[in-house]
Amino acid sequence: MKRKITSVPQLYRNVRRWTEIVSVMSKYGLADWLSRFHIDFLTDRLKTQDGAAQSKLTHNARIRMTLTELGPTFIKFGQLLSTRPDLIGLDLALELEKLQSNAPKDPFETTKRIIENEQGAPLEDIFIEFEEEPIASASIGQVHRAKLDPQRFSFASTEQEKEATLREPLDVVVKVRHDGIDRVVETDLDILSGLAQLAEKLDDFKNYQPIAVVEEMSRTMKRELDFGREERNLIQFRSLFEKDETVVIPEPISALCSARMITMQHISGTSIRKINDNCPASVDPSSVAQTGANLYLKMIFHHGFFHADPHPGNIIIQDDGTIGLLDFGMVGRISEQLREDIEAMLVAIVNQDVSMLSTLIKRIGRCPSNLNESAFSNEVADFVGQYSTQILAQFDMSGALNDFMSLVRRFEITLPGEVSLLIKVLVSLEGTGRQLNPDFSLMEIMKPFQRLLLLKRLSPTRQAKKMRRFYMEVEQLVDQLPKRITNILEQVQSGQFDVKLDHRRLGPTANRLVMGLMTSALFLGSSLMLSYKVPPLLFPEVGPMGSHDLSILGLAGCFASIMMGFRLTWAIRKSGNLDQTE
Repeated sequence: MKRKITSVPQLYRNVRRWTEIVSVMSKYGLADWLSRFHIDFLTDRLKTQDGAAQSKLTHNARIRMTLTELGPTFIKFGQLLSTRPDLIGLDLALELEKLQSNAPKDPFETTKRIIENEQGAPLEDIFIEFEEEPIASASIGQVHRAKLDPQRFSFASTEQEKEATLREPLDVVVKVRHDGIDRVVETDLDILSGLAQLAEKLDDFKNYQPIAVVEEMSRTMKRELDFGREERNLIQFRSLFEKDETVVIPEPISALCSARMITMQHISGTSIRKINDNCPASVDPSSVAQTGANLYLKMIFHHGFFHADPHPGNIIIQDDGTIGLLDFGMVGRISEQLREDIEAMLVAIVNQDVSMLSTLIKRIGRCPSNLNESAFSNEVADFVGQYSTQILAQFDMSGALNDFMSLVRRFEITLPGEVSLLIKVLVSLEGTGRQLNPDFSLMEIMKPFQRLLLLKRLSPTRQAKKMRRFYMEVEQLVDQLPKRITNILEQVQSGQFDVKLDHRRLGPTANRLVMGLMTSALFLGSSLMLSYKVPPLLFPEVGPMGSHDLSILGLAGCFASIMMGFRLTWAIRKSGNLDQTE
């Protein structure tokens, strides 16, 4: 994934896009700088695409507007960054959640050409009806309504439903990837990779591993470009919940799916966004909120595979109260080991075990080398004390998770992407639940799951599985250890064994020492030149204050050494090193 920004062919290929990015970033950066001076007649001249004065926007809002103006890839990148408040901070993450990817729609002829190329047949031979106007257009693709011949295609689950569908056309939605979006994304990812390499060299950004973050985001974006992956996600979720009557998941029609398009069952119902204004009489919003929460908790803690975008636009309620989930392009997976650690963290919070919670956070995340252990433990104790005593019915899950992410960020601990995504899902889930029921409490619904998690951790089956895994790891270690020891001994015997030492923060100390030696040497040498009257000389006759035959080089050297001494003294007094402030 590493690409060098100094690569001439890469720069040449993307020079136009680089120019656009630099132009947009400069524009919003200039507005940020001018806003500090409150010069209205200048700042009001800089406008956003909507005509608003840039200087009136907050710093985080300007970042969002910059990403919006840079186009689909950067919008999607910003949306992915909004799931990582541990990296960018909670305020910026909340701002980036507002990013809307209302991309321009492709002309119908372009969409038609893509479908025909993917299916190898005219559009009229595939669909009975196909609406030319898309019902939605996002950064990656756009969605159209269509109808299929029931004699050729079917997605009904039972024989009775199949017979019913034979009498009328099948309602489907067709998601088609924007034309050329793969090339745009590839170009922008090249540029983001170059920017990450520059950021990696800056001390302010190095701790956040910008290269690793961009690589992770790039993998996620490339997965979303492949609609075949979304099809497989739909199939897997339908398999996991095929016996669950509380949820309906669109069934894909594999014959009409590919990397550039996906055709799936159309699910009718009322969006949660409109449920309060247009709620069916047979639906109880409070019951729907609890059912949806149980569904997501089952995904997370039972299957370890969850729908990762539960905002109101992706959840619909059918007339019988069944929940319909849409858009499976973004999903989350949690490994068994990570699931165990998260379960242990919940148990530690309930038991007010500060030591265990601190240990688990440090084990899950990547901690900086200079982590203040004492201050971190005190912050964790304050967090546990604040939230472990709250009444479950009034527990603020969103506030607790957001405070947790702020705590992690303050100590520069980087969490795995899966954990950040999970926290984002839980926060969104509670917000969506409270749209249905103002008294909704996710923590209260999680209470039965906590008991199940505790019983599951103590179950003989789980202990046997852990012992089996431990035995396999020990067996692998015993198998490899003699060979590794032999290799080390052979290297020592042949003189090829090298020990690498990493001297942390030795550079400023060495610079200070070298500067002191140079200052002393320069002052001593200059004093000798003055004593021996090394030409060229100043004041061959008696000058001011009795000066006579002063070596110009000696004077210059003495002056330079005095200035260097002052600089060194000031640097030591200010920061303890020569080059940087600690």
